[in-house]
Amino acid sequence: ERAINKKKLNMYMIHENQTLVLNSASAIGCNIINIGAQDLIDGKPHLVLGLVWQIIRIGLLSKVSLKENPNLAALLRDGESLADLLKLSPEQLLIRWVNYQMEQAGCTRRINNLTKDITDSEVYTYLIHQIAPAGSDVSLAPLTAGTDLNKAGSMLGEAGKIDCAAFVRPSDVVSGHPKLNLAFVANLFNTYPNLEAKDDGLGDIDLGDMVETREEKTFRNFMNSLGVNPFVNNLYSDLKDAIVLLQILDKIKPGVVDWSKVNQPPFKSMGAQMKAIENCNYLVQVAKTMGFSLVGIGGTDINSGNKTLTLALVWQMLRAYTIAILQSLSGDGKAITDGDIVAWVNLTLKNKSKSSTISSFKDMSISTSRAVLDIVDCIQPGSPNFDLVVENPTSDEDKMMNAKYAISMCRKIGARTYALPEDLTEVKPKMVMTIFACLMSRSYQKK
Repeated sequence: ERAINKKKLNMYMIHENQTLVLNSASAIGCNIINIGAQDLIDGKPHLVLGLVWQIIRIGLLSKVSLKENPNLAALLRDGESLADLLKLSPEQLLIRWVNYQMEQAGCTRRINNLTKDITDSEVYTYLIHQIAPAGSDVSLAPLTAGTDLNKAGSMLGEAGKIDCAAFVRPSDVVSGHPKLNLAFVANLFNTYPNLEAKDDGLGDIDLGDMVETREEKTFRNFMNSLGVNPFVNNLYSDLKDAIVLLQILDKIKPGVVDWSKVNQPPFKSMGAQMKAIENCNYLVQVAKTMGFSLVGIGGTDINSGNKTLTLALVWQMLRAYTIAILQSLSGDGKAITDGDIVAWVNLTLKNKSKSSTISSFKDMSISTSRAVLDIVDCIQPGSPNFDLVVENPTSDEDKMMNAKYAISMCRKIGARTYALPEDLTEVKPKMVMTIFACLMSRSYQKK
């Protein structure tokens, strides 16, 4: 919030705010391809609505996970493990949750989607009645309200009794509007999940080994921000056919993928595994031609969801994408190394008479975020307000305050970084490199 321009706004300051919006949205996984700050300022309806929906969707579905609600284990079916549950998308989890509540309510109805299966409001009526807290005065009256439109209106009246009537109008329910009904159900889940873990649920399982890590989330957001199709919900199960990974390679180096050699889903059940492995083998082949270090990584590792090897590959993709942008802006087309980026940082700081320096991306002084903020000030003088920066921070809290401000300021001046404040405070060399590389790219863009 400290990075937002709020007072006496002129067009330049408004443009900065919208740039911050777009780069922050990208960092949480929104696809902002072909959306510019000026588009938001001009209020282009399809672009604004598209971005707003993505932000709403990510926000609403962020709690539909085992990490946020371990009692989702109650949705496990016979013979399933938590690993199976983790492979489901938030949408699939919500549908399963609705059907679970139908079973608990003694209703025989089940749904397969949040469009045509909910248009008569019967499932919604039973769902709201089942999850409503005692004493809410929620009833099943909508079931006898007449037309589907009347039922929907009555059902939303019941939802209003528990403050959950947001996102849809009666006509949206009857027409089966996919986005608005997804938002409606997600809001119901977030407010009243009404789940109790099974006696044989989580047990002694360490969820920390199973739920999404910060690194995995960063990589997943990076992929989704590029507009890959399908959307990546799980970093491992959603990559096993290599389609998304091949799309990313093609974005890093357009034309590098020969799509005639790629098996396109959906695959027939017979031979589906072989088709996916063929894609993964081709992925490794293409990545090697691009200079990726893939010692010990084979197509079967990606297909089987080997975490260590998949992360190693995806990290190289993020790095290659960042460097490719930087290289395209450098003008000479030469390969850019980590040493080149460090040298640029120090030279830029020296030329602007800044006292901060870095010896490498492992330099612990980076944890204060001062070098990052100084570079931001070199690129766009006066942009950071150093009155908001803690000088020589020693506590974790002060370092985090600086890091949050530094990351936001990077995005505000147009550096599209996927790094998080924790990457600065903990001095994670890989992500620190991407921060300075993005700033170097932004510097070249402004020349």
